[in-house]
Parts: sequence; structure tokens; C-alpha cells
Amino acid sequence: MSDLTQGSTAFRSHDDLGEARRTVPGYRLGDPALPPSPVTLEELELLKKTLLLTEEDVRYLRMAGAVMQPQIEAILDVWYGFVGAHPHLIRYFSNKADGTPNADYLARVRARFGQWIVDTTNADYDQAWLDYQHEIGLRHTRAAKNRTDDAPSVDQVNFRYLIAFIVPISATVEPFLAQGQHSPDDVRKMHAAWTKSVVLQTILWSYPYVRDGEF
Repeated sequence: MSDLTQGSTAFRSHDDLGEARRTVPGYRLGDPALPPSPVTLEELELLKKTLLLTEEDVRYLRMAGAVMQPQIEAILDVWYGFVGAHPHLIRYFSNKADGTPNADYLARVRARFGQWIVDTTNADYDQAWLDYQHEIGLRHTRAAKNRTDDAPSVDQVNFRYLIAFIVPISATVEPFLAQGQHSPDDVRKMHAAWTKSVVLQTILWSYPYVRDGEF
């Protein structure tokens, strides 16, 4: 797995989304051709309230982004190392025919994963952001997995791992946040804001897994 954890994508800010769509494989945030999310902006605001995701959290997410962006490749190395060390997880990025990891698929997903860090810390929770969350959710399901990358992989990511992955994606960033020149209290607040955002996005990604009318 070590040869699959290296990357050199230039991750883009929200002011440069057009360039990100040209350089990050399958990246579609801000693409006007994306179908609208079935979740409304009003429902999104209620989810944020329920998660206690406040404007202060948004400010700490921006702070976290400034600390994390120079470390994105190192963060991705940790995440990819975690996935690669667990056969039950790497199978979702493997060739369906023989179970071997698909290096091209892993590289394309890695580029989007890195850009996702930027997008998470810069999210403005508008309609374009909401629409892309639904697209990301679909890409985990039988409806769209593998389609973006033309990957000969397994048909879906089982829902249980969508939820379970909240913990490693949240817990592993704290040491990286501590690398900035911020107080322990600021690090704690950045980490809390990051975790709330990860939970919010996972909720939105779960929509395609849920029976109609039950989300």
C-alpha cells in the first residue's frame, strides 16, 4: 500500500473551483449541471442547529484549514495507510475480479479526498455545496459507485462503514491541528468544528441509502 499513498495534487481554494474541476479527477463542486440535492437549504440549517454547528465553528473550521492545508499529503498518507492496513476497507478500492487494490482508482479518489479537506474547512453551506454532498453520497452506492472513475471495483460501500469512518477521519486530524501556532483551547475548538462538519456531511451522504420518505 505504501506505493499508493504518494500524491502531489495542487489543492484549490473555493476561489479557484473552476481550476479544481479541471485538475482533480471527477471533482464537481460548483458544477451547475449537478442535479439539486433532495435536501433543502432549510433542512440543512436544521441539521446544523441539531449538531450545534455555529458560526463560531465555521470560524474555527477556517482556522483549521489554514493549519491543515500545508499538511494535506501527510494527512492523506495517514488515512490511506489506515485503509490499506485493513482488508475489509481496501476492498472498496480493489478490483472486483481478483481483489487486488486498483492503483489508478486509489489515486483519483486521493486527489478528491485532498480537495475535500479544503472544501470542508471552507464550506459556505450554499446550494452548490449541498448538491455536491448528494453527489458524493451517490458515489458510495450502487447507483453511482465506480461510474466517475470507470473503476472495475465492488458495487457499493456498505453503509455501516460510512458511519464508522467518522471516527478515524475525525480522530486522526487532531495531531495535525496541534502543529499550528494555536493554543490548546483553539486546537480543541478546531477539532470539534471539524468533527461536527464530518458528521454533517456523513448524514447528507447517507440520503441515498435511506428508504424514500424516511430520511
